[in-house]
Parts: sequence; C-alpha cells; structure tokens
Amino acid sequence: MVVDSWAWIEYFGGSTSGRVVDRMMSDAEIWTSVISITEIVSKYHRKGIDESKAMETIFAISRTDSPDREDAREAGRMHAEVKAKSPNFGLADSFVLQLARKFGGKVVTGDPDFRGVKEAQLI
Repeated sequence: MVVDSWAWIEYFGGSTSGRVVDRMMSDAEIWTSVISITEIVSKYHRKGIDESKAMETIFAISRTDSPDREDAREAGRMHAEVKAKSPNFGLADSFVLQLARKFGGKVVTGDPDFRGVKEAQLI
C-alpha cells in the first residue's frame, strides 16, 4: 500500500481517520513517495511543527521511492488522465498514483481528488 501525505498527516494527528490508517498498515508492505514526504514537511513547517519524529517514523515503517525519468513521464500521463475528470488532482497526487501502479498497490487516502481512481482506497 502507498500511504499518501493526507493519510500520514491523519495518522500522526491521531484522528479517527488516522486510526483507520494505522489498522490498515498493520499487515501491509508500506510505501511512501518522496513527493509525499515533501508535502508533509511543508505542511508541518507552515504550522510551526517540527517534522523530525514524523520523518523518523515514516523511514522506520515505510519504504520510500524516488521517481526516475520513466516514473516522471508516467506520472505526467496519469496526471493528464485523472485531471480531466478531477480538476484539483495535483502533480504530487500523480506521483503517489504512479508509485501504487508501479508496485501493484493501493493508495490509502482521504483526498477526494482520488475519488473514482481504481487504485485508491478512500478513508
């Protein structure tokens, strides 16, 4: 499963959705896109929160993947495809989706921009 930034933020915040994410991660191979890490760090810094513990946890329980050239091309194609149906679908989202497709997994998220994406498991 690929945990997106929305799901990680809920997880670290201890929300009801975060507890669902925690249960889902208990028996899964967990992946995180480095693009999601960038989003999490940005969000924490905008709120004046130190992201160190969150990063330690992500790196301890999740595998990360950095996109290469082909991943970037594929993410661009996916972005165009999904954005046609979901106008707010972002480039970062396309890298998360690309990672899920690359490893045959599901994206765990509550982001409504993933609605209708077959690889998305919305919380």
